Amino acid sequence: MTITPDLLLQHGDDGSLWPAEDRDASNWPDLEVAYRDALEVRALREKRGEKPVGFKIGFTNRTIWERYGVFAPIWGTVWDTTLTRCEGEGRLSLAKLSQPRLEPEVVFGIRATPPRAPTLEALFDCIEWFAPGFEVVQSHCDNWKFSAPETVADSGLHGRLLVGRTTPVRDIADTGEAFDKILAACRVRLWHGEQKKDEGQGANVLDGPLHALLYFVEELQQYPGAPELRPGDVVTTGTWTDAWPVEAGQTWRSEFETPVPSLIVGFD
Repeated sequence: MTITPDLLLQHGDDGSLWPAEDRDASNWPDLEVAYRDALEVRALREKRGEKPVGFKIGFTNRTIWERYGVFAPIWGTVWDTTLTRCEGEGRLSLAKLSQPRLEPEVVFGIRATPPRAPTLEALFDCIEWFAPGFEVVQSHCDNWKFSAPETVADSGLHGRLLVGRTTPVRDIADTGEAFDKILAACRVRLWHGEQKKDEGQGANVLDGPLHALLYFVEELQQYPGAPELRPGDVVTTGTWTDAWPVEAGQTWRSEFETPVPSLIVGFD
């Protein structure tokens, strides 16, 4: 049986795995078909009242490509129903998520729609703020074994997004080049309770979060029918570490170096 956009939405709503017998390469033979179905799911979610509030970029961290068998970035939609904001500590529900995992990231707030084929400097001028974030990703493919097109059709693996305290980008740097270097050099330590689970660096995500955003904008502008970035959108730019399984009752902390604030999340 073909996994249609209606079925994709149903599995997304109830957190159930895609049946193994229905997974077939003919569902999504390439990324173009997968994005077509993902945009159809986006339209279904909008039709029932959900509001898109930005995007997630996935698989920007080259250090984990081999582990997951996906060797290029993907993108998906962030919703008003999946976005939570806080100052330094927040809570997220894992209800109806499928095999959730946690990723520490940097999130951008968009001030203006980027021009066509932007430079790094032009893109920097379109950003209002940056913030620490935790994206909870999920997979409806058993044991996180999937193809690249399946991750796209699976809403870019997006589940939840927690955005912490925002900082105006101009408080940190006057140019895109300077801002890019600062974030690329920044490091993060990821803690589960008092146990350090992982650490990473901004440069892991396509040489830096600003480069990840540039890649995404270029991809978005080239894809037929894709929505454009709008003022007020948030974009989370990819995990600095591996993605770690999480459960209700746990507390995790991302300890970023200056200038990125730290962030704590508790799970229900």
